[in-house]
Amino acid sequence: MPRTINTHLLFTAISPTGEILAYDSDPPMLPKWLNKGDNTWQLIAATLVGLQSMPGLVILYGSIVKKKWAVNSAFMALYAFASSLLVWVSVGYCMAFGEKLLPFWGKAGPALSESYLVKRSSLPATAHYYNNGTLETTRVEPFFPQAAMVFFEFTYAAMTVILLAGSVLGRMNIKAWMAFSPLWLIFSYTVGAFSLWGGGFLYQWGVMDYSGGYVIHLSSGVSGFTAAYWVGPRLKCDKERFSPNNILLMITGAGLLWMGWSGFNGGQPISSGISAAISILNTHICAATSLLMWTFLDVIFFEKPSVIGAIQGMMTGLVCITAGSGVVQCWAALLMGIVSGSIPWFTMMILHKKSALLQKVDDTLGVFHTHAIAGLIGGLMTGVLAVPELCDDNITSIPGQKGTAYGGGIGQMFKQLAGAMFII
Repeated sequence: MPRTINTHLLFTAISPTGEILAYDSDPPMLPKWLNKGDNTWQLIAATLVGLQSMPGLVILYGSIVKKKWAVNSAFMALYAFASSLLVWVSVGYCMAFGEKLLPFWGKAGPALSESYLVKRSSLPATAHYYNNGTLETTRVEPFFPQAAMVFFEFTYAAMTVILLAGSVLGRMNIKAWMAFSPLWLIFSYTVGAFSLWGGGFLYQWGVMDYSGGYVIHLSSGVSGFTAAYWVGPRLKCDKERFSPNNILLMITGAGLLWMGWSGFNGGQPISSGISAAISILNTHICAATSLLMWTFLDVIFFEKPSVIGAIQGMMTGLVCITAGSGVVQCWAALLMGIVSGSIPWFTMMILHKKSALLQKVDDTLGVFHTHAIAGLIGGLMTGVLAVPELCDDNITSIPGQKGTAYGGGIGQMFKQLAGAMFII
Protein backbone atom coordinates (compact mmCIF):
# COMPACT_ATOMS: atom_id res chain seq x y z
CA MET A 1 0.00 0.00 0.00
CA PRO A 2 1.29 3.53 -0.78
CA ARG A 3 2.28 5.61 2.23
CA THR A 4 0.47 8.94 2.53
CA ILE A 5 0.61 11.99 4.76
CA ASN A 6 -2.52 13.75 5.91
CA THR A 7 -2.94 16.20 3.04
CA HIS A 8 -5.42 18.25 5.04
CA LEU A 9 -2.55 19.16 7.37
CA LEU A 10 0.54 19.33 5.17
CA PHE A 11 -0.81 19.29 1.60
CA THR A 12 1.93 16.83 0.56
CA ALA A 13 1.84 13.22 -0.49
CA ILE A 14 4.28 10.37 -1.11
CA SER A 15 4.00 8.28 -4.26
CA PRO A 16 4.06 4.45 -4.33
CA THR A 17 7.79 4.68 -5.20
CA GLY A 18 8.50 6.85 -2.19
CA GLU A 19 8.88 10.19 -4.02
CA ILE A 20 7.61 13.33 -2.33
CA LEU A 21 5.00 14.86 -4.60
CA ALA A 22 4.36 18.55 -5.14
CA TYR A 23 1.67 20.40 -3.28
CA ASP A 24 -1.85 19.40 -4.12
CA SER A 25 -3.12 21.47 -7.06
CA ASP A 26 -6.32 22.28 -5.17
CA PRO A 27 -5.67 21.84 -1.44
CA PRO A 28 -8.35 22.50 1.17
CA MET A 29 -8.85 26.13 2.24
CA LEU A 30 -6.59 27.48 -0.54
CA PRO A 31 -8.58 29.27 -3.27
CA LYS A 32 -7.28 29.26 -6.84
CA TRP A 33 -6.59 33.02 -6.79
CA LEU A 34 -4.14 32.77 -3.86
CA ASN A 35 -0.48 33.32 -4.76
CA LYS A 36 1.60 31.93 -1.91
CA GLY A 37 4.64 34.00 -2.87
CA ASP A 38 2.74 37.29 -2.85
CA ASN A 39 0.95 36.37 0.37
CA THR A 40 4.22 35.40 2.06
CA TRP A 41 5.99 38.58 0.98
CA GLN A 42 3.09 40.76 2.09
CA LEU A 43 3.11 39.24 5.57
CA ILE A 44 6.91 39.54 5.79
CA ALA A 45 6.75 43.17 4.63
CA ALA A 46 4.05 43.90 7.21
CA THR A 47 6.18 42.33 9.93
CA LEU A 48 9.20 44.42 8.88
CA VAL A 49 7.11 47.59 9.07
CA GLY A 50 5.74 46.51 12.42
CA LEU A 51 9.29 45.97 13.72
CA GLN A 52 10.11 49.56 12.76
CA SER A 53 7.63 50.69 15.39
CA MET A 54 7.75 47.85 17.89
CA PRO A 55 10.57 47.68 18.92
CA GLY A 56 12.35 50.13 16.55
CA LEU A 57 10.78 53.45 17.51
CA VAL A 58 10.14 52.28 21.07
CA ILE A 59 13.91 51.79 21.47
CA LEU A 60 14.78 54.96 19.56
CA TYR A 61 12.41 57.16 21.56
CA GLY A 62 13.35 55.61 24.89
CA SER A 63 17.08 56.16 24.28
CA ILE A 64 17.22 59.49 22.44
CA VAL A 65 15.59 61.51 25.25
CA LYS A 66 16.81 62.34 28.75
CA LYS A 67 16.71 59.44 31.18
CA LYS A 68 13.78 60.83 33.18
CA TRP A 69 11.63 60.83 30.02
CA ALA A 70 12.78 57.44 28.68
CA VAL A 71 9.96 55.28 30.01
CA ASN A 72 7.22 57.79 29.16
CA SER A 73 8.53 58.21 25.60
CA ALA A 74 8.83 54.47 24.99
CA PHE A 75 5.38 53.88 26.48
CA MET A 76 3.84 56.48 24.16
CA ALA A 77 5.08 54.48 21.18
CA LEU A 78 4.03 51.16 22.70
CA TYR A 79 0.54 52.40 23.53
CA ALA A 80 0.03 53.94 20.09
CA PHE A 81 0.94 50.67 18.39
CA ALA A 82 -1.54 48.64 20.43
CA SER A 83 -4.42 51.13 20.39
CA SER A 84 -4.04 51.75 16.66
CA LEU A 85 -4.63 48.07 15.92
CA LEU A 86 -7.97 48.01 17.73
CA VAL A 87 -9.08 51.27 16.12
CA TRP A 88 -7.94 50.00 12.73
CA VAL A 89 -9.85 46.72 12.72
CA SER A 90 -12.92 48.32 14.37
CA VAL A 91 -13.46 51.25 11.99
CA GLY A 92 -10.18 52.61 10.61
CA TYR A 93 -9.40 50.23 7.77
CA CYS A 94 -12.75 50.64 6.09
CA MET A 95 -12.59 54.42 6.50
CA ALA A 96 -9.23 54.40 4.71
CA PHE A 97 -9.68 51.60 2.18
CA GLY A 98 -13.35 50.65 2.16
CA GLU A 99 -16.31 51.62 0.01
CA LYS A 100 -16.56 55.30 -0.84
CA LEU A 101 -18.62 57.52 1.47
CA LEU A 102 -17.23 60.93 0.51
CA PRO A 103 -14.56 61.94 -2.05
CA PHE A 104 -12.03 61.91 0.80
CA TRP A 105 -13.41 59.26 3.17
CA GLY A 106 -14.58 55.66 3.16
CA LYS A 107 -17.53 54.14 4.99
CA ALA A 108 -16.68 53.19 8.57
CA GLY A 109 -17.07 49.55 9.45
CA PRO A 110 -15.35 46.62 11.14
CA ALA A 111 -12.71 44.41 9.54
CA LEU A 112 -13.14 41.51 11.93
CA SER A 113 -15.41 38.88 10.40
CA GLU A 114 -14.12 35.64 8.90
CA SER A 115 -16.20 36.12 5.74
CA TYR A 116 -14.55 39.52 5.13
CA LEU A 117 -10.96 38.59 5.98
CA VAL A 118 -10.64 35.36 3.95
CA LYS A 119 -11.93 36.82 0.69
CA ARG A 120 -9.60 38.18 -1.97
CA SER A 121 -8.34 41.67 -1.13
CA SER A 122 -9.08 44.71 -3.27
CA LEU A 123 -7.48 48.14 -3.60
CA PRO A 124 -9.17 50.51 -4.09
CA ALA A 125 -12.43 49.00 -2.95
CA THR A 126 -14.53 51.20 -5.25
CA ALA A 127 -14.16 51.33 -9.04
CA HIS A 128 -14.20 54.81 -10.59
CA TYR A 129 -16.30 55.84 -13.60
CA TYR A 130 -16.29 58.80 -15.95
CA ASN A 131 -19.34 61.07 -16.04
CA ASN A 132 -20.55 59.24 -19.16
CA GLY A 133 -20.59 55.96 -17.25
CA THR A 134 -17.49 54.31 -18.76
CA LEU A 135 -14.98 52.71 -16.43
CA GLU A 136 -11.87 54.76 -15.65
CA THR A 137 -10.17 52.93 -12.76
CA THR A 138 -10.90 49.29 -11.99
CA ARG A 139 -10.60 47.60 -8.63
CA VAL A 140 -7.18 46.00 -8.19
CA GLU A 141 -7.38 42.56 -6.65
CA PRO A 142 -4.03 41.30 -5.27
CA PHE A 143 -3.43 37.58 -4.98
CA PHE A 144 -3.71 37.38 -1.21
CA PRO A 145 -6.54 37.55 1.35
CA GLN A 146 -8.04 40.67 2.89
CA ALA A 147 -6.50 39.75 6.25
CA ALA A 148 -2.99 40.33 4.85
CA MET A 149 -4.01 43.71 3.46
CA VAL A 150 -5.64 44.80 6.72
CA PHE A 151 -2.56 43.90 8.75
CA PHE A 152 -0.12 45.45 6.28
CA GLU A 153 -1.96 48.76 6.17
CA PHE A 154 -2.32 48.74 9.96
CA THR A 155 1.45 48.79 10.39
CA TYR A 156 1.58 51.95 8.23
CA ALA A 157 -1.14 53.63 10.27
CA ALA A 158 0.45 52.77 13.63
CA MET A 159 3.85 54.00 12.52
CA THR A 160 2.38 57.32 11.40
CA VAL A 161 0.91 57.96 14.83
CA ILE A 162 4.18 57.03 16.52
CA LEU A 163 6.21 59.30 14.23
CA LEU A 164 3.91 62.17 15.22
CA ALA A 165 4.74 61.49 18.87
CA GLY A 166 8.35 62.45 18.22
CA SER A 167 7.34 66.11 18.19
CA VAL A 168 5.92 66.09 21.72
CA LEU A 169 8.34 63.85 23.61
CA GLY A 170 9.58 65.17 26.91
CA ARG A 171 6.45 66.90 28.15
CA MET A 172 3.18 65.29 26.98
CA ASN A 173 1.04 63.62 29.63
CA ILE A 174 0.52 59.94 28.81
CA LYS A 175 -3.21 60.20 29.61
CA ALA A 176 -3.61 62.98 27.07
CA TRP A 177 -1.73 60.87 24.52
CA MET A 178 -4.01 57.90 25.22
CA ALA A 179 -6.99 60.01 24.13
CA PHE A 180 -5.29 61.90 21.31
CA SER A 181 -3.64 59.10 19.31
CA PRO A 182 -6.77 57.06 18.39
CA LEU A 183 -8.73 60.21 17.60
CA TRP A 184 -6.01 61.48 15.26
CA LEU A 185 -5.90 58.12 13.51
CA ILE A 186 -9.66 58.20 12.88
CA PHE A 187 -10.13 61.84 11.90
CA SER A 188 -6.86 62.67 10.17
CA TYR A 189 -4.93 59.62 8.95
CA THR A 190 -7.90 57.83 7.38
CA VAL A 191 -8.79 60.95 5.38
CA GLY A 192 -5.34 61.19 3.80
CA ALA A 193 -5.10 57.43 3.23
CA PHE A 194 -8.45 57.20 1.46
CA SER A 195 -7.88 60.35 -0.60
CA LEU A 196 -4.49 59.23 -1.95
CA TRP A 197 -4.56 55.43 -1.75
CA GLY A 198 -8.08 54.18 -1.14
CA GLY A 199 -9.67 55.45 -4.34
CA GLY A 200 -10.44 58.99 -3.19
CA PHE A 201 -10.38 62.14 -5.29
CA LEU A 202 -6.58 62.66 -5.17
CA TYR A 203 -5.96 59.06 -6.23
CA GLN A 204 -8.36 59.38 -9.16
CA TRP A 205 -6.88 62.76 -10.10
CA GLY A 206 -3.44 61.18 -10.45
CA VAL A 207 -1.48 62.51 -7.46
CA MET A 208 1.47 60.15 -7.00
CA ASP A 209 2.39 58.90 -3.54
CA TYR A 210 3.94 55.48 -3.97
CA SER A 211 4.41 54.47 -0.35
CA GLY A 212 3.39 57.32 1.93
CA GLY A 213 5.55 60.39 1.42
CA TYR A 214 2.36 62.42 1.82
CA VAL A 215 -0.03 60.03 3.60
CA ILE A 216 2.47 59.09 6.31
CA HIS A 217 5.38 61.50 6.51
CA LEU A 218 3.98 64.86 5.46
CA SER A 219 0.90 64.27 7.61
CA SER A 220 2.86 63.15 10.68
CA GLY A 221 5.36 66.00 10.31
CA VAL A 222 2.76 68.73 10.02
CA SER A 223 0.52 67.20 12.69
CA GLY A 224 3.45 66.79 15.05
CA PHE A 225 4.46 70.41 14.54
CA THR A 226 0.87 71.53 15.22
CA ALA A 227 0.62 69.33 18.31
CA ALA A 228 3.91 70.70 19.62
CA TYR A 229 2.56 74.23 19.23
CA TRP A 230 -0.57 73.49 21.30
CA VAL A 231 1.09 71.30 23.92
CA GLY A 232 3.73 73.95 24.51
CA PRO A 233 7.49 73.78 25.03
CA ARG A 234 9.53 71.67 27.39
CA LEU A 235 10.92 73.15 30.57
CA LYS A 236 13.90 75.38 29.86
CA CYS A 237 16.30 73.07 31.69
CA ASP A 238 15.09 70.08 29.65
CA LYS A 239 15.23 71.90 26.34
CA GLU A 240 18.74 73.26 26.77
CA ARG A 241 20.29 69.97 27.89
CA PHE A 242 18.43 67.14 26.18
CA SER A 243 21.18 64.68 25.31
CA PRO A 244 20.42 60.97 24.60
CA ASN A 245 20.53 58.66 27.60
CA ASN A 246 21.86 55.69 25.60
CA ILE A 247 23.60 56.30 22.29
CA LEU A 248 24.16 52.64 21.38
CA LEU A 249 20.48 51.81 21.89
CA MET A 250 19.58 54.91 19.88
CA ILE A 251 21.65 53.59 16.95
CA THR A 252 20.02 50.16 17.37
CA GLY A 253 16.54 51.66 17.12
CA ALA A 254 17.59 53.68 14.07
CA GLY A 255 19.03 50.53 12.49
CA LEU A 256 15.75 48.67 12.94
CA LEU A 257 14.01 51.61 11.34
CA TRP A 258 16.35 51.61 8.34
CA MET A 259 16.26 47.87 7.65
CA GLY A 260 12.52 47.72 8.24
CA TRP A 261 12.06 50.19 5.39
CA SER A 262 12.62 47.27 3.00
CA GLY A 263 9.12 46.17 3.98
CA PHE A 264 7.82 49.72 4.19
CA ASN A 265 8.52 50.50 0.53
CA GLY A 266 9.01 46.97 -0.78
CA GLY A 267 5.56 45.88 0.35
CA GLN A 268 3.71 48.72 -1.35
CA PRO A 269 3.52 47.06 -4.84
CA ILE A 270 1.36 44.37 -3.12
CA SER A 271 3.23 41.68 -5.01
CA SER A 272 6.70 40.15 -4.92
CA GLY A 273 7.56 41.40 -8.38
CA ILE A 274 9.98 43.75 -10.09
CA SER A 275 8.55 46.88 -8.44
CA ALA A 276 9.32 45.51 -4.99
CA ALA A 277 12.95 44.83 -5.89
CA ILE A 278 13.48 48.26 -7.46
CA SER A 279 11.73 49.95 -4.58
CA ILE A 280 13.97 48.30 -1.97
CA LEU A 281 17.18 49.11 -3.83
CA ASN A 282 16.15 52.73 -4.35
CA THR A 283 15.23 53.01 -0.67
CA HIS A 284 18.68 52.06 0.58
CA ILE A 285 20.55 54.09 -2.05
CA CYS A 286 18.68 57.25 -1.05
CA ALA A 287 19.05 56.62 2.68
CA ALA A 288 22.79 55.98 2.47
CA THR A 289 23.37 59.03 0.26
CA SER A 290 21.34 61.28 2.54
CA LEU A 291 23.14 60.04 5.65
CA LEU A 292 26.53 60.78 4.11
CA MET A 293 25.38 64.16 2.80
CA TRP A 294 24.12 65.24 6.24
CA THR A 295 27.35 64.04 7.87
CA PHE A 296 29.54 65.88 5.34
CA LEU A 297 27.61 69.09 5.93
CA ASP A 298 28.08 68.71 9.69
CA VAL A 299 31.83 68.32 9.16
CA ILE A 300 32.05 71.25 6.72
CA PHE A 301 30.06 73.72 8.81
CA PHE A 302 30.58 72.48 12.39
CA GLU A 303 33.97 70.75 11.96
CA LYS A 304 32.84 67.43 13.40
CA PRO A 305 30.36 64.67 12.53
CA SER A 306 27.38 63.85 14.74
CA VAL A 307 25.79 60.45 15.27
CA ILE A 308 22.43 62.14 15.85
CA GLY A 309 22.96 64.08 12.63
CA ALA A 310 23.74 60.86 10.78
CA ILE A 311 20.48 59.34 12.04
CA GLN A 312 18.59 62.47 11.00
CA GLY A 313 20.15 62.21 7.53
CA MET A 314 19.26 58.54 7.30
CA MET A 315 15.70 59.43 8.23
CA THR A 316 15.29 62.23 5.69
CA GLY A 317 16.59 59.93 2.95
CA LEU A 318 14.15 57.18 3.85
CA VAL A 319 11.29 59.67 4.01
CA CYS A 320 12.17 61.42 0.75
CA ILE A 321 12.36 58.26 -1.37
CA THR A 322 9.11 56.87 0.04
CA ALA A 323 6.88 58.83 -2.33
CA GLY A 324 8.62 57.47 -5.42
CA SER A 325 10.75 54.46 -4.48
CA GLY A 326 9.15 52.12 -6.99
CA VAL A 327 8.70 54.57 -9.87
CA VAL A 328 12.08 56.34 -10.17
CA GLN A 329 15.43 55.16 -11.48
CA CYS A 330 18.41 54.46 -9.20
CA TRP A 331 20.27 57.58 -10.33
CA ALA A 332 17.15 59.55 -9.35
CA ALA A 333 17.23 57.91 -5.90
CA LEU A 334 20.85 59.07 -5.60
CA LEU A 335 19.83 62.60 -6.53
CA MET A 336 16.93 62.51 -4.07
CA GLY A 337 19.39 61.42 -1.37
CA ILE A 338 21.61 64.43 -2.04
CA VAL A 339 18.63 66.79 -1.86
CA SER A 340 17.09 65.14 1.22
CA GLY A 341 20.41 65.26 3.03
CA SER A 342 20.90 68.96 2.35
CA ILE A 343 17.60 70.88 2.32
CA PRO A 344 16.24 69.44 5.60
CA TRP A 345 19.75 69.92 7.06
CA PHE A 346 19.54 73.59 6.12
CA THR A 347 16.02 74.05 7.50
CA MET A 348 16.91 72.30 10.78
CA MET A 349 20.44 73.54 11.41
CA ILE A 350 20.32 77.05 9.89
CA LEU A 351 16.79 78.27 9.16
CA HIS A 352 15.30 76.93 12.39
CA LYS A 353 17.66 79.09 14.46
CA LYS A 354 16.70 82.23 12.53
CA SER A 355 12.92 81.73 12.28
CA ALA A 356 10.78 83.15 15.07
CA LEU A 357 7.94 80.72 14.29
CA LEU A 358 10.17 77.63 14.30
CA GLN A 359 11.84 78.80 17.50
CA LYS A 360 8.45 79.25 19.14
CA VAL A 361 7.39 75.65 18.46
CA ASP A 362 9.31 73.05 20.48
CA ASP A 363 9.44 70.11 18.06
CA THR A 364 11.48 67.69 20.19
CA LEU A 365 12.97 65.44 17.49
CA GLY A 366 12.59 67.87 14.58
CA VAL A 367 9.82 65.79 12.99
CA PHE A 368 8.76 68.82 10.95
CA HIS A 369 12.15 68.86 9.23
CA THR A 370 12.80 65.14 8.94
CA HIS A 371 9.27 64.15 7.85
CA ALA A 372 7.25 67.14 6.66
CA ILE A 373 10.04 68.84 4.70
CA ALA A 374 11.60 65.60 3.45
CA GLY A 375 8.18 64.13 2.59
CA LEU A 376 7.23 67.23 0.61
CA ILE A 377 10.54 67.17 -1.27
CA GLY A 378 10.05 63.49 -2.09
CA GLY A 379 6.53 64.03 -3.39
CA LEU A 380 7.57 66.93 -5.62
CA MET A 381 10.64 65.13 -6.98
CA THR A 382 8.52 62.06 -7.70
CA GLY A 383 6.26 64.29 -9.78
CA VAL A 384 9.29 65.19 -11.86
CA LEU A 385 11.25 61.92 -12.02
CA ALA A 386 8.61 59.15 -12.16
CA VAL A 387 9.31 56.83 -15.12
CA PRO A 388 6.24 55.81 -17.19
CA GLU A 389 7.30 52.16 -17.48
CA LEU A 390 7.81 51.83 -13.73
CA CYS A 391 4.49 53.56 -13.06
CA ASP A 392 2.76 51.08 -15.37
CA ASP A 393 4.41 48.18 -13.51
CA ASN A 394 2.93 49.45 -10.24
CA ILE A 395 -0.53 47.93 -10.33
CA THR A 396 -1.99 50.50 -7.95
CA SER A 397 -1.10 53.43 -10.23
CA ILE A 398 -3.55 55.29 -12.42
CA PRO A 399 -2.92 54.29 -16.08
CA GLY A 400 -0.68 56.73 -17.95
CA GLN A 401 1.04 58.30 -14.93
CA LYS A 402 4.49 59.78 -15.53
CA GLY A 403 6.74 62.50 -14.21
CA THR A 404 7.19 65.93 -15.71
CA ALA A 405 10.66 64.99 -17.03
CA TYR A 406 9.10 62.11 -18.98
CA GLY A 407 6.23 64.00 -20.62
CA GLY A 408 3.91 64.38 -17.65
CA GLY A 409 3.81 68.14 -18.14
CA ILE A 410 3.62 70.89 -15.58
CA GLY A 411 0.18 69.59 -14.66
CA GLN A 412 1.70 66.69 -12.73
CA MET A 413 3.68 69.11 -10.56
CA PHE A 414 0.50 71.07 -9.90
CA LYS A 415 -1.20 67.85 -8.83
CA GLN A 416 1.67 67.03 -6.47
CA LEU A 417 1.52 70.50 -4.92
CA ALA A 418 -2.26 70.39 -4.56
CA GLY A 419 -2.08 66.95 -2.96
CA ALA A 420 0.48 68.20 -0.46
CA MET A 421 -1.67 71.20 0.42
CA PHE A 422 -4.68 68.99 1.04
CA ILE A 423 -2.68 66.77 3.43
CA ILE A 424 -1.28 69.84 5.23
